[in-house]
Amino acid sequence: MVMTAGGLDWSLVQAFLAVAEHGSLSAAARVVGVSQPTLGRQVRAMEQQLGAELFRRHDKGFALTELGGSLLQSARAMREAVHGIELRAAGKGDALQGTVRVTASVAVTLHHLPAIVAMIREKEPAIAIELVPSDATTNLHYREADIAIRMYRPTQLDLITHHVGDVSLAAFASRAYLKRRGKPKRAEDLARHDIVGMDKSTQIIDGFRLAGVDVTRDFFKTRTDDTAVYWQLVLAGCGIGFAQRAVGRRERELVELPLELGLPKLPVWITAHEAIRHTPRVERVWSLLEAGLRKVVDVPGKKLRAPA
Repeated sequence: MVMTAGGLDWSLVQAFLAVAEHGSLSAAARVVGVSQPTLGRQVRAMEQQLGAELFRRHDKGFALTELGGSLLQSARAMREAVHGIELRAAGKGDALQGTVRVTASVAVTLHHLPAIVAMIREKEPAIAIELVPSDATTNLHYREADIAIRMYRPTQLDLITHHVGDVSLAAFASRAYLKRRGKPKRAEDLARHDIVGMDKSTQIIDGFRLAGVDVTRDFFKTRTDDTAVYWQLVLAGCGIGFAQRAVGRRERELVELPLELGLPKLPVWITAHEAIRHTPRVERVWSLLEAGLRKVVDVPGKKLRAPA
């Protein structure tokens, strides 16, 4: 998309903003989705067009000059205007075709969405689906995604959001691990077992402490923050791990441990910007996503396979 304002190309302003907000060409290039040399050329082109330096280069990256700092607010306002135009234009599409971009956590994308997307493709072959697995918050105002599936309730303005249900968590271990180390009978027994933990995240440590067990990072002899790798470590027998109950019960080589751990349930929310929520293709994908997710959330009366 090329948009100009008084002869100033929007792509140049976008490059300026990315470098200003992220401080380096490498970080900014990842956000904008272009190469570092391209981004550098765009910044220089904007400086040449304005006839002044916008950044001072230093060893650690880029710092705004006084002029660059004075332009920041106007550039951000331009970005808001461009994204507003894009949102309104996207919301006017009346065909049941095109592309819908969906973002969800890595775990939800890995374990639940492939089957749901296959169902959507079967029912609506004219709609293309782009999946964005990410545990970071995605900005629906900037069309980083059309629909977001989150394990918390989004609170941004101008969003339409719906609570699909909750997913329960449980402890699981591979049959090979339990054969080697024995099966814990009580929550206190976990202190004598290998637990697959996290690296920089304190999520599991916080859960232990809420349960009255004070542990540190060193307690976990296998650690990773990548949820897909975490799951593979549990499957491989590295130790006991925690996962959505519906996901763990699909694996024949895993055993659910019937321990009273007081694990919280995770809410599942589906969200879209109000400007595009009722666009036919987005509304259709929303409806099919919700139908698919209802099969994995906890609802009254639904029975899951009992633990082994």
